[in-house]
Amino acid sequence: MSEVKIDVYHKEEKVTTTLYVEQLSENRFRMIDNDFCNPKLTLGTEFETRINEDQKHVITKITKESEFITRRFGLTPNHKESDYRMLGEELTKRGGFWQVDLGSIAIVNISKDFEFDIDQVIKELDLKLVEITE
Repeated sequence: MSEVKIDVYHKEEKVTTTLYVEQLSENRFRMIDNDFCNPKLTLGTEFETRINEDQKHVITKITKESEFITRRFGLTPNHKESDYRMLGEELTKRGGFWQVDLGSIAIVNISKDFEFDIDQVIKELDLKLVEITE
C-alpha cells in the first residue's frame, strides 16, 4: 500500500482539504491521520471516492469505521507547548495518536482498550483542556 495525497471536496462545508492517505485500490483509501473538516474521517477509517468535475475526490461511502476512539480538545494558551507535547508523547508511546490542527485544536485517537484514563492524565497534568463535542 502506498501513501498518497488527495484533495477531498466536502459538499456540506463547501471546502476542499488535502489528505494524506493509504491508497487501498483505485478509489479506496484509509486515513493515516484525522481530517480537520470531516469528523467522520479519523485515523483508520476506510472510504471510497469518485472524482468530480473539478478533479477532486468526493466521498461516496465509508467502508470501514475507525477502530479508534477519537476526541477533540481546544488547547488553551495558559500552557506551554511542551506540556501538551508530554501528553502527546505518552499517548503515542501507548499506541495512541495525537495531532494538533491550527495550533489550538488537539485530536486524539486511542484504542478502545487503551490502558489508561485520558481524562485522569489531563487532570494530573493540570491542562484544563476543553473537549470539543461538535
